[in-house]
Amino acid sequence: MESVLKTAFPIVFYLAVITAAFIGVLLIVAYTVLAERKVLGWIQGRLGPNRVGPWGLLQPFADLLKFILKEDLVPDKSTKFVYFLAPVVAITCALMPMVLYPFGPPITTIDWGFVPLGLGEGITQLPLTIAQIDVGVLFVLGITSVGVYGIALAGWSSNSKYSLMGGLRSSAQMISYELAMGASIIGVVMLAGTLDLNGIINAQAASPFKWFIIPQFIGFVVFLIAAFAETNRVPFDLPEAETELVAGFHTEYSALKFALFFMAEYVNMFTVSVMATVLFLGGWYVPGLGHILEPGSIPYALASHAAFIGKICAFLFFYIWVRGTLPRFRFDQLMNFGWKFLLPLALANVILTIVVVFLLNR
Repeated sequence: MESVLKTAFPIVFYLAVITAAFIGVLLIVAYTVLAERKVLGWIQGRLGPNRVGPWGLLQPFADLLKFILKEDLVPDKSTKFVYFLAPVVAITCALMPMVLYPFGPPITTIDWGFVPLGLGEGITQLPLTIAQIDVGVLFVLGITSVGVYGIALAGWSSNSKYSLMGGLRSSAQMISYELAMGASIIGVVMLAGTLDLNGIINAQAASPFKWFIIPQFIGFVVFLIAAFAETNRVPFDLPEAETELVAGFHTEYSALKFALFFMAEYVNMFTVSVMATVLFLGGWYVPGLGHILEPGSIPYALASHAAFIGKICAFLFFYIWVRGTLPRFRFDQLMNFGWKFLLPLALANVILTIVVVFLLNR
C-alpha cells in the first residue's frame, strides 16, 4: 500500500499543478473580457458592466451562465458533424500551448519532509511550467496554426454565405501573416541558440539590456502586428466584420458553441501575449530580483510569476486600447500590407540578424 501511495503521489501532485494552471488561465481570460468591456466603456465615455457583483466583477460568470442556458439553434442544412466539431477544434488548439508556458522559475527550496510516509521523496522541485520540450516555439506555432481549421470548418459547415466568407477571409489572413510572424521569431531563436521557451528566457536573464526587444526591435514590431492579424483583432478583424458579415464565421452559432469560439479568441490573445513576453521581454525574469530574494525560493518564484503576469496584462491592455482606437482595414489593404510590407520587413530583419551574428562570432 505504501509503495502504491509513493508511486501515485507525484502523479496526483502534478495533476493538481496542471489543474491549477488551467483554472488560472481561464480566469485571466474571463476577466480579460470584463476588462475589455470596461476599458472600451471608459474610452467611449460610458461605464461598462457594473451591475453583476461589486464593480461588475461577476459579469463573466453571468455571461457564462447565459450561454449555457440559451437555446442551441442548429441550421437545418448545415453539415452537422463538422458544425459541432469546429468550436471544439478552435478551443482545443487555443488551450494546448498552455502546457509549455513558463509561468515562473522552479521552486527548489521546498522541504518535502512534511509529507507523510515520505511520499514527496520523488519530487525535487516544484516547476512553474507544466512541460518543457526542446522545440517549444515550434510546438506553439504549429498548434495555433491548426486553430484556423476550426474557423474554416465553421464557415463552411454552417451553409451560410456570411459564415463562408468569414472562414475564407480568416484562412487567407492567417496564412499570410503566419509567414511574417514565423520570420520575426527567427532572429530571437538565432540570438538565444535554442527553441526552448525556458532557454530563451535564460538567454535574456543576464541583464535587462539583453532582452531581445532591444536587438530585435524590428522583429518585435513585426511579431506584434502579425499577432493582431493572427487573432482576428482590430484592425484585422475582417473575419468577424459586423458591418459586412453580421458576425463572420460564427454567424450561425449560438449558446455554448458560440461561447467556445469567443473563449478561443481570448485564449489566443493570451497565448500571443505570453509569446511576446517570453521572446522579447525576458519572460518571468526581473532584473535585480536575485539580489533581493533567494533564487529558487517561494518568494522569488511568486515575485517572478507576478512580473510575468504583469507583462502579459500590459500586452492584453494594448490589445484593448488598439480596438478602441483604430478603424478596420479593407481586405485588400490587409493582404497588401501583409505580403508587400510586413513579410519583406521580417525577411530583411532575418538577413540583418544573420549578418550581425556572423560578424560577432568571427
